[in-house]
Amino acid sequence: MAIPGRQSAASAESRATVGRDALLAPPPPPKVSRRVLLRVASVACGVQFGWALQLSLLTPYVQELGIPHQFASLVWLCGPLSGLLVQPFVGHMSDRCASSLGRRRPFIIGGALSIAFSVLLIGYSADIGRILGDRGGGETRYGAISVYLVGFWLLDVGNNTTQGPCRALLADLTGKDHRRTRVANAYFSLFMALGNILGFATGSFSHWYSIFPFNVTSACSINCANLKSAFLLDVVLLLMTTCISVSSAKEIPLSSANKVMTSVEDSTAQSDNGHEAFLWELFGSCRYLTLPVWMVLIATALTWLGWFPFTLFDTDWMGREIYKGDPDEGQMYQTGVRMGAIGLMLNSIVLGFTSVVLEKLCRKFGAGLIWGISNIIMFFCFLAMLIISSLAKNIDYPPNGLPPSGLVIAALVIFTILGAPLSVTYTIPYAMISARIEPLGLGQGLSMGILNLAIVVPQMVVSVGSGPLDQLFGGSNSPAFAVGAIAAFASGLVAIVGLPPQSITIRATTAVRRGQR
Repeated sequence: MAIPGRQSAASAESRATVGRDALLAPPPPPKVSRRVLLRVASVACGVQFGWALQLSLLTPYVQELGIPHQFASLVWLCGPLSGLLVQPFVGHMSDRCASSLGRRRPFIIGGALSIAFSVLLIGYSADIGRILGDRGGGETRYGAISVYLVGFWLLDVGNNTTQGPCRALLADLTGKDHRRTRVANAYFSLFMALGNILGFATGSFSHWYSIFPFNVTSACSINCANLKSAFLLDVVLLLMTTCISVSSAKEIPLSSANKVMTSVEDSTAQSDNGHEAFLWELFGSCRYLTLPVWMVLIATALTWLGWFPFTLFDTDWMGREIYKGDPDEGQMYQTGVRMGAIGLMLNSIVLGFTSVVLEKLCRKFGAGLIWGISNIIMFFCFLAMLIISSLAKNIDYPPNGLPPSGLVIAALVIFTILGAPLSVTYTIPYAMISARIEPLGLGQGLSMGILNLAIVVPQMVVSVGSGPLDQLFGGSNSPAFAVGAIAAFASGLVAIVGLPPQSITIRATTAVRRGQR
């Protein structure tokens, strides 16, 4: 961008930047088939399988370990904090990686191994805590909680290390074909849906302990053994899908000669300050983002401010407010958690079907309109959840303690409908940011890092504020869902008004480039 009064200096800087980018960027890859894109995106299935188990089982599990409900959301602060630092850093490094395996695949492999180790650490946290001196009898298990938190941190680091480079790899393979970029992201979303279906189905099954009886120990109850068994299955699926993904992609690595030339040219600016240069590039680039990019980031931030309360408390809401259970008393709460997992499985089925037709819908109506309508649907769903919570609180349950069938069915229907806007959230923002940030000359890895800032900052706000807010209003999840509903409605308006159809943006970008020539 030219600064008034300094056009010549800006032009020289622009030419130097283009020269450096040319050295960093490998030759454009040949056009790959959709079948290859499908196989590359398959790693999302293994990653999302573990994420589904995390969403459905871990909030109830931390309460079993002794963390009160009002502090359970603080545990999830690990995710956005690690994403704030890890995702941009990994994106930056993967843009410049000169490994013989390519730029993205080393990070995908490393992230998958980190996920595998972390889920085992989480699953066996109760047993390790017993070795560290934890006692039973309903006491807070500080050793198990410590091991769990370490595993949770590593899990989110692994998720960010894997998913960001994989999306960037898909963008690399599709080049500047924005339609194929949307298709590739739809494939990624489809495999996320499949992983969700498998993960939530696994989480809803209550007899894994009988298939893997060795997981039941003196420190690990039946519910804990079910979680442990589910994570063992996750490790197997993750390793399989990672092998398929990395063996299908044919990356052209950065040559060592290019690396040397770049290092010599930038030695004065970056000598002994690699980390600071990265932070400057990330936050400094935000100053030069165009208005369309900012609109995508604002809509994304509001969207995740809406989604994250649901992500934190979906199964807890079902167990606590619909089934009126308590994590420390009886099995009613666990019954509700498993029913919530079934609802999330139905949610994922709709997510998968929506991913298949999403590209056609975007071409017909425009990606911004589809995104906006989906967020309005999300608003009405969260509003319906608040109504159901109020009804459940004010009606008498039968003597067996089970909620009326109508309430359970209504909750399951809401969970199912939310699969459609979730598919949009997993697809359109990534395709939009890739298309809109490409003219600025940033790498795809760094662009995913910038988008990730708009995702993790709202998650941090919700993680810190939702627990105390819920406790202020009696310990229910309704206040957090109310905030989510307001944010969903606002993000829908931003997407509809602020994001024109993708085709118009692409034509405008092309016209600008022709004018510059």
